[in-house]
Amino acid sequence: MKSIEAIKQWMLDHPTSTALIKYLIWVIFIIGIIQFLRRLLRKNLPDSTTRYKSQKGIEVLGYFLILLLSISYFTGNIKDVALAIGLLTAGITITLQELILSIAGSVYIFFVKVYQPGDRIEINGIKGDVIDIDSIYTTMMEIGEWVSSDNYSGRIVKLSNAFVFKGPVYNYSKDFPFIWDEFDLPIRYGSDVALAKDIIIRIASEQLSKYVDDSISKWKTVVDKYYIEDAQVQPTLALKMTDNWIQFNLRYIVDYKKRRYTKHVLNELIRKEIENTDGKVQLASTTVEIIRVPKLNIDKSDKTMPNVE
Repeated sequence: MKSIEAIKQWMLDHPTSTALIKYLIWVIFIIGIIQFLRRLLRKNLPDSTTRYKSQKGIEVLGYFLILLLSISYFTGNIKDVALAIGLLTAGITITLQELILSIAGSVYIFFVKVYQPGDRIEINGIKGDVIDIDSIYTTMMEIGEWVSSDNYSGRIVKLSNAFVFKGPVYNYSKDFPFIWDEFDLPIRYGSDVALAKDIIIRIASEQLSKYVDDSISKWKTVVDKYYIEDAQVQPTLALKMTDNWIQFNLRYIVDYKKRRYTKHVLNELIRKEIENTDGKVQLASTTVEIIRVPKLNIDKSDKTMPNVE
């Protein structure tokens, strides 16, 4: 009993310390509840999307409660919210502006749906697949760098959510999960151009028919939603005359995650078909054409230097 009375007397003698201890206990309690609810949702919700959004919602709610608790502690009255927000903002904006911007970015990402887990994006010069979004950072599985094409590099990148306000965000999968890709085929002069065009368009149409069919409905949604004209989603072929060959440029639509593999398949099938034309169509390579061979007049009396005409 004496120890309890001593604690009560100490609390009466030190009201500021007592209030601070109570504040910290409440903060720890709220954080503990948040973690408990997150684990509970993770175990009991089977759908990954619902589970992820529910956990993030609990996290945001917890931060909001801590904010209200902080306002109540510093002002002594929860009704003075407007005054407290003004005082707190004036005091911490300069020192915590990056943190504040990151939290604001997370709210912006969540409500505007700039991107979500599973999307492939490029932001601040970094390209990758989004694997997590929390209140401060976006976590990405990096693509590219020293690895060619659209392969994972193996690095996990944490990027501040504040970057959504500092530059463009390229989303490869939002609204329209397809991209246009192209490659060039050098066809030798003297080849059957009509046959070459038929081979390339036929193979591209056969291999890309599923992407074309799926993209038509998706593109219609984009046209209805945004101020944009209709686009050609069928494979197209353009020819260009160069000094060494006829350049065939094939442009087509493809799933944004299968760009590299699709290009490999198209190149392999087109090459085999061209080889089966028995020389009617030939792939070209850089060549050097000698216009004239110079004549050499050798003066037998002068053994130092031949004369070249």
